[in-house]
Amino acid sequence: MPEGDTVYQAARSLDAALRGQQLVRGELRHPRLVEHDLAGHGVAGVASVGKHLFIRLDHGHSLHSHLRMDGSWQLYLPGQRWRYPGHHARAILATADRVAVGFRLHDLALLRTSEERRLVGHLGPDLLDPNWGEEHAGEALRRLTADPTAELGMALLDQRVMAGVGNAYRCELCFLLGVWPWAPVGELADPAGAISLARTLLRRNAGRVERSTTGELARGRRTWVYERSGLPCRRCGALIRRADQGEGVEVRVVYYCPGCQQPHPGP
Repeated sequence: MPEGDTVYQAARSLDAALRGQQLVRGELRHPRLVEHDLAGHGVAGVASVGKHLFIRLDHGHSLHSHLRMDGSWQLYLPGQRWRYPGHHARAILATADRVAVGFRLHDLALLRTSEERRLVGHLGPDLLDPNWGEEHAGEALRRLTADPTAELGMALLDQRVMAGVGNAYRCELCFLLGVWPWAPVGELADPAGAISLARTLLRRNAGRVERSTTGELARGRRTWVYERSGLPCRRCGALIRRADQGEGVEVRVVYYCPGCQQPHPGP
């Protein structure tokens, strides 16, 4: 699933390409929106809120999308061949100079811009909010520590706590904090520091394509534990493990180091 920094980058790219431009093509191929044609409308701007993306139009409406597991927005020049087959396209927004295509967008909605909070009002503070301040940090801390029995790994993924952390950052944060993903939040020595670290990692990667939590950009050197099952830990040499965390639709694969991360009952 795309992380908050991926959606943030997509919003920045779309904003640079579409803001202030008039759409010459505004085709929506989602079953609930096929009757809408956005051609002729201008784009007021594009913004992200956690993992949600809003393309705001000049007639007071916003096109909302959530990338889920496999969705993406891509930009092309007119006439340029698309990376994916046309039947995967759910939204095609074209200006005279650029074509924005939303592929595999399972969640797509058209709503009044004034009603955007109806879709994102339940979220915790957005870690990439440009206006982040003490109030945001305090609210994120309140939400993170509200249930001291919650497993840290699951709490970090909960967008109602703070918006933007996906599975990759969840795994890397637990490693950098030296904490077992199954440890209860109440055992976290510095929850405010955990929030600050999460924001630092997302901000560090928000402006580049290749995500890195290690500070290195070479292939195979960008993460500490994520997707490194069976490989030696870069710090202690123990073999990185993987296991499932969560239940039902919330289950996710978690990667961790049994040597560096504080042991706690778990897989």
